[in-house]
Formats: sequence, C-alpha cells, structure tokens
Amino acid sequence: MATNAFSVEKSIHRHTTHRPVNRTTERIFFSGMAILLCAVVFIGFSPTYFRAGMVHAPLPTPILHFHGAVFTLWMILFTVQAAFISAKRVAWHRTLGTIGFCLPPIMIVLGVIAAINALNRKVQIGPLDPAVSSAIPLIGIVCFMVVIYASWAMRRTPDAHKRLILLATMGLTEAAFGRFPWGRMGLPPAAGAVTGLGILILLLVAYDLFSLHRLHRSTMWAAPLTFAVGALSVPIGMTGAWHSFAALLQRMFPNV
Repeated sequence: MATNAFSVEKSIHRHTTHRPVNRTTERIFFSGMAILLCAVVFIGFSPTYFRAGMVHAPLPTPILHFHGAVFTLWMILFTVQAAFISAKRVAWHRTLGTIGFCLPPIMIVLGVIAAINALNRKVQIGPLDPAVSSAIPLIGIVCFMVVIYASWAMRRTPDAHKRLILLATMGLTEAAFGRFPWGRMGLPPAAGAVTGLGILILLLVAYDLFSLHRLHRSTMWAAPLTFAVGALSVPIGMTGAWHSFAALLQRMFPNV
C-alpha cells in the first residue's frame, strides 16, 4: 500500500508541475511574436531601407544590399514557418525548414562582413566610437550562431525548437531597435536596443510561466544568453582587448 501511495503521489506531483499546453494559445503566441518581430524590423529599418526603396536604397556599399535582402528573407521565412504551424501544415513547415536553414550560414558571413565594413567606415552607434560600435553586431553574431545551431539540433523537439528559433531571431532585432527614436525618451541607442530586446524576452518568459507554470529548459539558458550578449556587448567593446581586436580586424581586412 505504501508503494502504491508513493506512486499516486508521484503521479499527482508530475501532473501539477507539468501543465498541459494549450496548442491554440501556443499557435497564437508564436505567430503573434513572428508578426511583432517583423514589425520591429520594418520600423527600425524603414527610413534607411524599406521606405528608401530596398534595392534602390542609397546604402554606402553593395554588400549592405545583400545583407539587407538575406536578413529580410529570414524574417519572411520565420513568419511563413509560424503560419504553417498555425495552419497545421507541419509537413510544409519541415520541408521549407530544411531549405531555410541554408540561410543562417549566409547570414553569419554577411553579418561579419557588414560589421567589419562599418568598422572600416568608422560608423558610430550614438556616442560610441567605431570599435565599441563594432562589438554589438560581432558579438551578437556569435550568440546567433550558438542559438540557431541549437535550434537545428533540436528540430525534432518542437517545443525547444520553436523557442530557440524565436530567441535567435529576437537577437537579430537588436539592430532594428537601435534605430528607434530613443533619444526622445532620453535613452542612447544602445541602451534603447537592450531595453527593446529585454521586453521581447520578457514576453517569452511570461508566456512560459503562463502556459507551463515554469520556464522551458531552452528558455532557461538561451534567454539569459541572448539578453546578456545584448547588454554586455558595449562594456566588452570598451575594453582594451576589444580595441586591439578591432584594430587587428582593420589591418587584416582593410578593403572590406
């Protein structure tokens, strides 16, 4: 009887700590987040890219046109994939996902090239000098690599996969957030970008707590990593070691 009682208690405990997921709410949340992230990217890059004509936008170098096109394609793919899941077209989602995962390696290469190009052109984010400014995209790319690889590795585990894809894409929106008019609110662009990123991450945390009564395992490690990278890029960029690294990049790739 004691054994039976223990088994019943264990079963009850498991039931109370692992809440069944409402799939309708889940589909609404992840589709809504995809739309929200696309809106953030559109608003952030609207003046210099989308409303400037995209292909005809007066960007300082042709590589930025490729960069903008590929990253825009990723946002479209991200939204379409969420729509397929909402429409219960799982087979379509998997087929397109296999093709779509060819994009991240291209995005990583183009992101590095664009960051080095900005460094060589002495682009500044707000009051930050070019070396510090370069830390934001370059360190962010490393985070994207880690989280997007994890999402690929967990592609057969949907609950983990969708959270990791979402967090990887959230990290990309920091560049868009940095172009919001934060100055009107008394915030420098880098601080505003971290604030926007933090709000997005909190939405996922709140959803996990609401739907699962706990944080999903993927959220527990990838959300702090994504936010920490966004928050610590500037302090890392201010170090002497980073300035030496930035100078090395300029010497190695002077024509990028």
